[in-house]
Amino acid sequence: MVRETTLEPSDLVYPLFVMEGRAERRPIASMPGIFNLTVDAAISEAKAARALGVPALILFGLPDRKDPEGTQAYAADGIVQRALRALKDAVPELQLIADVCLCEYTDHGHCGVVAKGEVQNDATLPLLARMAVSCAQAGADIIAPSDMMDGRVMAIRRALQEAGHTDTPILAYAAKYASGFYGPFREAAQSTPQFGDRRGYQMDPGNVREALKEVALDLEEGADMVMVKPALAYLDVIAKVKERFDVPVAAYNVSGEYAMLKAAAQAGWVDGDRLVLEILTSIKRAGADLILTYHALEAARLLGA
Repeated sequence: MVRETTLEPSDLVYPLFVMEGRAERRPIASMPGIFNLTVDAAISEAKAARALGVPALILFGLPDRKDPEGTQAYAADGIVQRALRALKDAVPELQLIADVCLCEYTDHGHCGVVAKGEVQNDATLPLLARMAVSCAQAGADIIAPSDMMDGRVMAIRRALQEAGHTDTPILAYAAKYASGFYGPFREAAQSTPQFGDRRGYQMDPGNVREALKEVALDLEEGADMVMVKPALAYLDVIAKVKERFDVPVAAYNVSGEYAMLKAAAQAGWVDGDRLVLEILTSIKRAGADLILTYHALEAARLLGA
């Protein structure tokens, strides 16, 4: 009766990895219970999410071919674009979020165009804008740029407006840290950098004032919502962002956080069901309005039990 923070299935966003093929659910070894899904299998997963009260999905694509500029990211018939159209037809009441980044589509695994071994910020912006427009045209309800290039929110906002998508909201990965917790995701999305790392454009884990600056810049450029990633190791950042800015705040309970809990639970060291809800409640208590989590379906089942 006096609980201050209540977790609901409606707080959750479920990430899906979509790939080419048909009727296949390919297990991800480092993320037990999570799969790379063909579009038809993704529809079944989406229907399960909706039945459990989870209101939204975020999509990541595994293309059948990659190149230096990630052209499949913004192709009209790209894997995510086809998945968006199919999911919108099959489960129209779900909110579909399109992750906008090039790392899954480039043959070098970086989030932008590379020249002379360096990621080129300004040359990447038009490609991100093209991807955002193509996803909006395919049915994305929300555009979520995760690349961390400077100025990408403004470039995407302008492109969406020019294409007639003036009401499409942008959920900016505003405070995305250069974290060691992303390893399992990179296996799932086949997006490990082929050289170097992403510290040049993702944030230093020791910085919080920088996070507030990045959030402010993204909002000035036209973002409607902002995200902190990862979530569990950055609860203080979530709290400070929520305190400072009067906008919806999302937090990404990332793959490494998921994998740690699953490994400990499978070893019998912790009560996995109890900790799923405790962790997600802590993220909401810190200030997150939306929680992107691979635990979404199991948490919704536990909350409905």
